[in-house]
Amino acid sequence: MAEDVAKEEESAPAEKKSSNLLLIIIIVVLVLIIILGAVGFLLLSGDDDTVQQSAPQAKEKSVSKPKKSLAAAEFDDSRQLSEIGVLYPLDTFTVNLKSDAGRRYLKVTMSLELEGAELSLELDAKSPVLRDRIIRILTSKTLEEISSKKGKQKVSQQIMDTLNAMISDGTIKGIYFTEFVIQ
Repeated sequence: MAEDVAKEEESAPAEKKSSNLLLIIIIVVLVLIIILGAVGFLLLSGDDDTVQQSAPQAKEKSVSKPKKSLAAAEFDDSRQLSEIGVLYPLDTFTVNLKSDAGRRYLKVTMSLELEGAELSLELDAKSPVLRDRIIRILTSKTLEEISSKKGKQKVSQQIMDTLNAMISDGTIKGIYFTEFVIQ
């Protein structure tokens, strides 16, 4: 009987050590699962899809004639700053992008390069109509259409062609994006 009590006392500390070790392993595994789940949730929720590009001197520049088709448009990033004409800044545009999977927003600030300073008076007079046309163009685009450099060039060319068709005192030679944020 004394031997049985001694055996029970020896096995009790061994069982406590193994149960403590098992408990520590279970806690560590649970913490890792929670951390991996949180990281996975953040990656799949779309919050990390924010694309922010800010260009104080945007290089997307069209030197094509206003009536050229979109396919024939040529962009030249090598123009000197001294060759840039009069710039006409526009207010910031914040629009919803065309999307099936959820809400995507586009925040754009741009400046128009004018052929001459006299065109700015006409642009001031037609400002609401110009903003409406630009908003319609931007809201018709998907994230995939505008997230690449080529996509931004196409949007720039489309805006330039649309605005040039509406004005009579000159032409818009280029569009510079000074802020382009997709969320």
